Amino acid sequence: MNWLANLSTQRAPWLLFSVIILGLELIALFFQYQMGLAPCIMCIYQRSAVLGLFVAGIVGSIKPNNLICRMIAFTIWGVASIWGFMLAREHIAMQTTTDPFAFSCEFEPNFPNFMPLHHWQPWFFEATGDCGNIDWVFMTLSMPQWMQIIFASTLVTLITLVAARIINNKSL
Repeated sequence: MNWLANLSTQRAPWLLFSVIILGLELIALFFQYQMGLAPCIMCIYQRSAVLGLFVAGIVGSIKPNNLICRMIAFTIWGVASIWGFMLAREHIAMQTTTDPFAFSCEFEPNFPNFMPLHHWQPWFFEATGDCGNIDWVFMTLSMPQWMQIIFASTLVTLITLVAARIINNKSL
């Protein structure tokens, strides 16, 4: 358990986490540009949550022995995981509802006015798909169902790391 508690104070695990998350972003771009799967608004929001996880990994790797740096990284990680999980759950509800008027998909992302990411980087943040369409399935699960599993996994990993530090009486 001590080994697990010390993981977050080392740079390599943070960088590995960042590489894995970057891989998820690259897979999303592969699906969009090579497989022709148009991302919807919910996909773009989930992509933004994954980007938050990447930022958490980078922040954590900057100075992993520093408590403040780790706390900021843990906070970003937790917020991104929970937000992404909730977005994926809402997206699943949109895809599985039988009532066509129960959910509506926006046409343009609702990013803050001071940060219109869909205008700055449309190749990454522009939504062109329909939230209700299920265009891809792997092992009977749709894209948002896989994303829900991924976000749940990142949250469980975070909770495990924090719990290990608390159990071993170490500062977060």
